[in-house]
Amino acid sequence: MKIECKNLQHIYNKSNPFEKIALDNINLEINTGEFVGIIGHTGSGKSTFVQHLNGLLEPTSGEVIVDGISTKTKVKTQIRKNVGLVFQYPEYQLFEETCYKDIQFGPKNLGLSEEEIDERVRWACDAVGLNYEHMKEKSPFELSGGQKRRVAIAGVLAMKPKFLVLDEPTAGLDPIGRDLILSQIKNLYEKEDITVILVSHSMEDVAKLCNRVIVMDNAKVFMDDKPNVVFSKEDELKEIGLSIPQSTQVVRRLKENGLEINTDVLNVNEAFENIKKAMEARND
Repeated sequence: MKIECKNLQHIYNKSNPFEKIALDNINLEINTGEFVGIIGHTGSGKSTFVQHLNGLLEPTSGEVIVDGISTKTKVKTQIRKNVGLVFQYPEYQLFEETCYKDIQFGPKNLGLSEEEIDERVRWACDAVGLNYEHMKEKSPFELSGGQKRRVAIAGVLAMKPKFLVLDEPTAGLDPIGRDLILSQIKNLYEKEDITVILVSHSMEDVAKLCNRVIVMDNAKVFMDDKPNVVFSKEDELKEIGLSIPQSTQVVRRLKENGLEINTDVLNVNEAFENIKKAMEARND
């Protein structure tokens, strides 16, 4: 299974004075088994792009094909089963009386049996670290911000998508809630055979989690490669208003100041180990 984007273009307010090209001739594939990070400055086209992946937005020209089915089809049920989209601040979309009812909303609309629905709700709660028995009868509006976020994500997971698209899933959370959400996303990718597409402004999160990075700039794909390759291009990223992970910045500045150190690092642990080895070698 894969998602194919062919000559994808999207224009807002086409043919009027406020016309804006949001996506310009995007050609790429996203395959099962990938953990894709999408980065770019505000207005680069990230959110518009991911809203095309399950047919929420339709292309002005070109097309998106999910498992052989074009998102231009009038009936998008199968596409939305396969591609689950979690918006920024998804908790704003909670509306039911209890967490159980909110999470079961999607599976219920698929016409599944009560037994299958209950099984999916339990699985989705477990997948995002929610205690099913404790949470099922609670109102989602009584929960903390991080818990609401997890209930909203569970509602998408309960559809059992093959691709999970998350648009800034940690926006507005405190550090504890942020780390918890990211660890659960990582667990989903590693244990549940879900392909993840993560939109983020955090270079650290993308470097730590993803095995492929797509960089967007001015409605186009600016780079598309492995994280270590993308983040090795510090000057090119700076030109479009992006940075590299702080850990990478630290070791590169150390090298510039004379320390013989491997600069191919993407996270704090890698930076620590390389600094330690470099200092031991210098002392020897």
